[in-house]
Amino acid sequence: MHKRLYPEVPIVGIGAVIVKDNKVLLIKRAGEPGRGLWSIPGGLVELGEKIKDAVRREVKEETGLEVKVNEIADVTEIITRDEEGKVKYHFVIVDFFAEPLKGELKPSSDALEAKWVEFEDLRKYHLTETVEKLFKKLGFLK
Repeated sequence: MHKRLYPEVPIVGIGAVIVKDNKVLLIKRAGEPGRGLWSIPGGLVELGEKIKDAVRREVKEETGLEVKVNEIADVTEIITRDEEGKVKYHFVIVDFFAEPLKGELKPSSDALEAKWVEFEDLRKYHLTETVEKLFKKLGFLK
């Protein structure tokens, strides 16, 4: 298990931008950082796990869906420091486009909710800062 808080090395995370019928799949985060905020399905790459396998695993765990992982949507990093300047969080996140193959949408313990949201309704959701930046870059948000 990765030490997320005050890590010794950067941690690699993944996310899945899943679009279907002009809607994007959002999950409401159950854990920190960002508990209660809306994000895309994702998580951490495990030691020895291929990055696209991590995307498939995390999406299945969080949403119940099986997906085909496509090209990289974006790469970003989150570095958060505490009041003393020590690194509290350091994530390198690789987001992929993915498409649903099968399964029934149902959130797991990692996600409080999961739902398909129309692009024009995205502003109604309290998105994580990272996902808001990603959606602006991809043109989902103006």
